[in-house]
Amino acid sequence: MSDARPNSIIYTITDEAPALATHSFLPIVSAYASTAGVGVETRDISLSGRILAQFPDRLTDEQRVADDLAELGELATKPEANIIKLPNISASIPQLKAAIKELQQQGYDLPDYPDEVTGADDEDVRARYDKVKGSAVNPVLREGNSDRRAPASVKNYAKAHPHRMGVWSSDSKTNVATMGEHDFRSNEKSVVIDGDDTLTIKHVATDGTETVLKDGIEVLDGEVVDATYMDVAALRRFLTEQVARAKAEDVLFSVHLKATMMKVSDPIIFGHVVQAFFPTLFEQYGAQLKAAGISPNDGLGALLSAVEQLPDGEAVKAAVQQGIADGPTLAMVDSDRGITNLHVPSDVIIDASMPAMIRTSGHMWGPDGEEADTLAVIPDSSYAGIYQTVIDDCRAHGAFDPATMGSVPNVGLMAQKAEEYGSHDKTFEIQAAGQVQVVDSSGTVLIEHDVQPGDIWRACQTKDAPIRDWVKLAVTRARASGTPAVFWLDESRAHDANLIAKVEQYLPEHDTDGLTLEILSPAEATAYSLERIRKGEDTISVTGNVLRDYNTDLFPILELGTSAKMLSVVPLMNGGGLFETGAGGSAPKHVQQLVKENHLRWDSLGEFLALAVSFEHLAQTTGNARAQILADTLDRATGTFLNENKSPSRKAGEIDNRGSHFYLALYWAQELAQQTEDAELAKAFADLASTLADSEEAINDELLAVQGEPADIGGYYRPDEAKATSVMRPSKTLNDALASLG
Repeated sequence: MSDARPNSIIYTITDEAPALATHSFLPIVSAYASTAGVGVETRDISLSGRILAQFPDRLTDEQRVADDLAELGELATKPEANIIKLPNISASIPQLKAAIKELQQQGYDLPDYPDEVTGADDEDVRARYDKVKGSAVNPVLREGNSDRRAPASVKNYAKAHPHRMGVWSSDSKTNVATMGEHDFRSNEKSVVIDGDDTLTIKHVATDGTETVLKDGIEVLDGEVVDATYMDVAALRRFLTEQVARAKAEDVLFSVHLKATMMKVSDPIIFGHVVQAFFPTLFEQYGAQLKAAGISPNDGLGALLSAVEQLPDGEAVKAAVQQGIADGPTLAMVDSDRGITNLHVPSDVIIDASMPAMIRTSGHMWGPDGEEADTLAVIPDSSYAGIYQTVIDDCRAHGAFDPATMGSVPNVGLMAQKAEEYGSHDKTFEIQAAGQVQVVDSSGTVLIEHDVQPGDIWRACQTKDAPIRDWVKLAVTRARASGTPAVFWLDESRAHDANLIAKVEQYLPEHDTDGLTLEILSPAEATAYSLERIRKGEDTISVTGNVLRDYNTDLFPILELGTSAKMLSVVPLMNGGGLFETGAGGSAPKHVQQLVKENHLRWDSLGEFLALAVSFEHLAQTTGNARAQILADTLDRATGTFLNENKSPSRKAGEIDNRGSHFYLALYWAQELAQQTEDAELAKAFADLASTLADSEEAINDELLAVQGEPADIGGYYRPDEAKATSVMRPSKTLNDALASLG
């Protein structure tokens, strides 16, 4: 597919609730944008689309799809890039397998995901699927660093209409448990590359056998290269201790990982947690489960489903129930359906689950459907301390007050696969005792670790240009907002020490007079920011890639009740713009409700915010004055939308995502009709504004009439286009009004 036109916006087609919402909202966007001569193009980066793009040789001409993600990755490096990125599935293995199964049922000749690689064919299929699973999208598109903040309209609304916060008790037993030694943080080594080079990662066994794990790793001058490993024997000891601790302290046991973004390491860690919680089960049936291809890495839910086919299936299920009875009380994802914290590795994602727990009095849900204090197990200690600091602060000072608390916007280092999120292709589960070495082209060993079978070793890269751009963006945001900025870096951690040196090198390139710029460890930076928050003061967190993810959920969930209401701008390093629309962690539950009762409670506010800055960026880069008017009027319309409380309700029979889109369209049309910069544009929207206002009751009646009954969208991972459009655009009156604008 050809590159996007300079005067156009690329709208991504993704997954689950955001994709369904797009069927409703995109016709509005396209109609309004057309009045400014702005084209709106789509690219499919959904999980199903990414899967199909990997297997053109197995599909018919009609079934083949373009590799839109690869195309967008190229576009992101060009000045004309203007991409609106909606949340997509970062697929765990169970999700990937479920998507493959659905596509097979829809008639696509796809191979099964090979759990075991036994030949060249399996190796080829696994390699193709490995390009799709986990965080396959973000590292490709993020050719810039992240600027995430709560827009003034959103923050003001949250203060005027504060969300509910659970009450904290000073004797709360909720805590974080983390290793602190023998983990990724403590074993990390870091080097700065002197001159462009090509690196090799190899394993040298104790008998001298050398195995190349990965070669041809291109690095640039000034690039930071890190490597580390988790000692799995120490991990198992730690997990066994935490299971016993949770039982002794009579608190819920939960584990919090990132099994989607850290798609190689964290599912393995999750599997060790499952085994540690059910030691007797795996002592008795571990060999049988392994022989049947059943992996604890896929979670308790997959295990219970798979053992149905085993001769000892009932005995295995009985052993699971006995393990639950013998262990501490497990935190639940869905107590009504019996879905535990250990059922699915992608169900409990740390950056969403920990803030939700903190917001709810430090509680998670138990199997009895009641809240309870919790031991939150975060094995690696790199960032666990930020959550313990917040918990300690709430225990000492009580819950935060959304009506008065300050804000913590974020400037995040993420460009060009920076830091841990770029480690997927350099993460290995060690097969034999020995050493893992990172070697340069001259044969010099830059980094080496002694390892044992089962240890999880990983390396990652952080290029110098993104670091330099990150420092620039931090200073720019601090200057623009008049807000202190804190670099969350720990001088005692190997990677951070190298980043601190670069920050100190690049800060003098900028005018920092009058700015407050600090460098603090993550725990210290958390405490500093919390002290200011409680006084109603703002503090910019300037962080690496993982902390960017954590902080842009943690603070918005406490401040706003959700991270979906954040403005997320990625100024691409070559002049383009990537505009992200919020997190999608709750999207699966929203789809389930839509299918059950034709009510989609997904909130598209993040899209409204992203679209406004996308129009603004286009206006600034192309000189399109009407695009700026669209941006300004959309921003004002969004403020009205919030003040009029037209966000979706959770209950069927009340306003949902489709109704919120109607009201946004109404308020936007009214703003466009009233603006005075462009009389012709005002005239074009005057009739539409009048029609929508006069038809408000009729449109609402049409939108509400379909609710309460099941909805057929033709597929979860790849909905039928016609069915999804029919479900998401049920108001003929609204559809006709939009068509009249064209």
